Amino acid sequence: MNVLFVCSKNKWRSRTAEAIFKENHDHEFKSAGTENDARIKVNEKLINWADIILVMEKRHKQRLQDKFDHLLNDKRIVILDIEDNYQYMDEDLIATLKISVMPYL
Repeated sequence: MNVLFVCSKNKWRSRTAEAIFKENHDHEFKSAGTENDARIKVNEKLINWADIILVMEKRHKQRLQDKFDHLLNDKRIVILDIEDNYQYMDEDLIATLKISVMPYL
């Protein structure tokens, strides 16, 4: 399964998620951001690649729907409800991500 993590700028939350789950060789993981200045910006290729999209906040799902609605018909999008309160590889963020993401893998 191909899993895409999405946050705003792909600097802290989604990037951390990709880093900690990439060791799981049962699935493929990538991350991207919805903002114009994201480190890696969500694009059609990533949306098409993904089997499931895990977004950090409701607004990220809305941004994907606004821009890529025509590509999302058969995609499962899950809102993890992880606010932008963490730095990259923050221990609390890692623990929260593991608890939030594991049910979908």
